Amino acid sequence: MAKRVHRPREDAEFDFILGMSAVPVLGYFTGTWPKAIEPCRVMDLVVGGVADDFAGRLTVVRADITRCPSATERYAVTEAPSCVLLKDGEVVAHATGPMTVAEVREFLDCHL
Repeated sequence: MAKRVHRPREDAEFDFILGMSAVPVLGYFTGTWPKAIEPCRVMDLVVGGVADDFAGRLTVVRADITRCPSATERYAVTEAPSCVLLKDGEVVAHATGPMTVAEVREFLDCHL
């Protein structure tokens, strides 16, 4: 995963990163249960590449659903992988399920 992707270990760290970001935040939520592992691994590569492409215009935060349960609930994440685009802490777009690089770029281009 790209170095430009933050990986909070808990909700407080997720909230800190969100509060410090001067640009929109892509919250990328992952899971570790059997059905989520492979799609999330694929999305790790996709999101990592997109984070590099959008550097300076977007903060990317990879949050494990079990480690960040409050953020997961707050942003109505019900499955992994999921992406939530936040501006000033408010959800502006939500996508669920694995996506290609082109789909993530289109998702961001439409909502940034």
